[in-house]
Amino acid sequence: MSRAPIWRAAVACALVIAAFLLTFTVPPRLGLDLRGGTQLVFEARDSATAKADADATDRALDVLRRRADALGVTDPTLVRSGERRIIVELPGVLDPRKAVDTIGKTAQLSFHPVLGPAEQGDTKALRDESGAPLSLGPAAISGDGVTDASERSDPQYGPSWFVTVGFRDGAAWQRLTGTAACEAVGDPKRRVAIVLDGEIISSPQVDQGVPCKTGIPGGSTSITGSFTHEEARDLAVLIKGGALPVPLTLVEQRTVGPTLGAAAIEASAQAGIAGVLLTAVFIVAVYRLSGLLATIALAAYGLISYAALVALGATLTLPGLAGFVLAIGMAVDANVLVFERAREEYAQAPQRGLRAALQRGFGNAWSAVADSAVTTLLAAGLLFWLASGPVRGFGVTLAIGVLASLVSAMVITRALAQPVAGRVGPRLSGLGGAGRVRNWVTRRDPALMARRKVWLAGAAVLVAAAVAGLWTQGLNLGVEFTGGRIVEFATGRTVSAEAAKQVVTEAGYPSAVVQASGDAVSVRTGPISAAEVAAVEQALDARFGDVTKQRDELIGPSLGEELRRNALIALCVALAAQLVYLAVRFRWTFGAATVLALVVDVAAVVGAFAWLGKPVDGVFLASMLTIIGYSINDKVVVFDRVREMWAARRGEPFERIVNAAILQTVPRTVNTGLGALFILAALAVFGGDSLHDFAIALIVGIVAGTASSAFVAGPAAIGLERLNRRPPPEPAKPKAPRRREGSGAVV
Repeated sequence: MSRAPIWRAAVACALVIAAFLLTFTVPPRLGLDLRGGTQLVFEARDSATAKADADATDRALDVLRRRADALGVTDPTLVRSGERRIIVELPGVLDPRKAVDTIGKTAQLSFHPVLGPAEQGDTKALRDESGAPLSLGPAAISGDGVTDASERSDPQYGPSWFVTVGFRDGAAWQRLTGTAACEAVGDPKRRVAIVLDGEIISSPQVDQGVPCKTGIPGGSTSITGSFTHEEARDLAVLIKGGALPVPLTLVEQRTVGPTLGAAAIEASAQAGIAGVLLTAVFIVAVYRLSGLLATIALAAYGLISYAALVALGATLTLPGLAGFVLAIGMAVDANVLVFERAREEYAQAPQRGLRAALQRGFGNAWSAVADSAVTTLLAAGLLFWLASGPVRGFGVTLAIGVLASLVSAMVITRALAQPVAGRVGPRLSGLGGAGRVRNWVTRRDPALMARRKVWLAGAAVLVAAAVAGLWTQGLNLGVEFTGGRIVEFATGRTVSAEAAKQVVTEAGYPSAVVQASGDAVSVRTGPISAAEVAAVEQALDARFGDVTKQRDELIGPSLGEELRRNALIALCVALAAQLVYLAVRFRWTFGAATVLALVVDVAAVVGAFAWLGKPVDGVFLASMLTIIGYSINDKVVVFDRVREMWAARRGEPFERIVNAAILQTVPRTVNTGLGALFILAALAVFGGDSLHDFAIALIVGIVAGTASSAFVAGPAAIGLERLNRRPPPEPAKPKAPRRREGSGAVV
């Protein structure tokens, strides 16, 4: 055996063993949509005294982290996103009202001298606890000067609680209280006003025992005000957390119940198992022993990609699970490319044997496999760059899945198949025959490109139908793109949409969009508060009983506009990136023809969602970029074959070259498409409501993308080549034969 197979086998074994150890020793990091909890996204704003730059946001992040720790939340996650945003994840927190009020409160705390009762018409006056307006002097101490705060109780103060506060600059506190102590008892000037976010929360008088000009020494005080334990604790948390350097605005909130997350995991697992089993049965039926070995490699792919996720500490989200399952189709594609090329090599020179045919199949398929991986990684990178929330997890998972599929097909499958190929017969191997699809195509030999004008006209009609759907129906944009709030409730019994709509209308939200399916009710409104959501929940519970909030998402208007803009940018950049890559990798005509076909693919999916009224949200964006990547894969395979055949048949008309290339890649297209459709059908059936529309979009996109490779990209390339003066590609130089070490066999 040569060194190369030994090297591959060693690498494959090492990868599988490492993945196995990581899988069973490192727990996965589940997103909140899978384990339940609340995600808050705050955006820093400029204030009169500070600019909301990265440094200010980092300081605000430290404040929020201290507040989250003081709340006692288990394993909170706080990270800065971009320059101005902070993402806070609070596992197990299902009522976000308290978390938002405490963690996100601006908490501009300051201590002021009281100058006396406010004069009539004084717009800068603040009202004390009893409602009396007071005129305050400049802040003597800011929130940054607070070192500690805690709630306390003492029988001497009665049953109420109070808050003790420590100051960094004890002298400043002593001067403030010393000046107030010079005023008469009962005079408002003897008071110190404690202001939180523009409101006086306490204005106690300095104790009559404090000497004038001397003040309270020691740098500490007690804030009283008939606080309950909860009020005192919340105030202590805010003060101890410190004042935020810049104001924060809540721009996004997602809350998912633990039962919904558990159901999503179970549904995704069922979809994954069903998809893998169907794919395994299919690939074994088509490629026999080679297919069985590829199935083993697919199992290794799943192990490696999952281990890579946990090793990198990536957060596994619900769309991420879909990406994990979908990447199985990508791994199947690489194996199908190799096996089909091996079949061709064996049919051309059976005397060389199966092992040589398989080795040449791996070599010839590498170009298309690599190009397909690069284009898919471009789409995954755009998702990570421009998307937010769980959709980012889809991009990460898809990228890891693509890289793992390369290892699965080009290393593990090769390490398993090559030693076996020389020891079994052609029929058992599955590589000795051309296959039913190829035999059917060869027998009929249809001249598809002779009717290229008809195909292009049909594509134009499809685009026109999509435009008509957008014009007449419009797009059902989700709250991610419009801003607003969507809340899902689980009811104890089946509820009709009409009955649920009546309850929500009576609760004061007649414009809300209410949908019901079985025992689930979805309410979509504008950006209402958490308290208003609680009022809707109470109204539904009073009418139907046993109502539980399962999901709650709030997107601010500015964030919705940004996400909508980013979605358009992502699609445009994806098309431009594919054009540039294909123009550099192949020819500009091939790139332009591919982008034209991609426009048809995108139009087909967008038009279908417009006519069906399906929601267009972040998961839809993920499906669109995935469709672009998948469609590019198919066209890369076709144009890779066109380039190869054109160089070898320079005298033939280009139209015949394109027609022959499309027919030769039909087996790969059919087998890969069926493998992907098995996965997507499993997601549509078992994936639940959240993944159903995602699977539908991909099914429509894959069917359109597969058809457009032959009926749009091919005809468009023929027309564009008539405008191109660049000569056909040069024939590839034959590689010098490489000898195995220790034997005279040529491979």
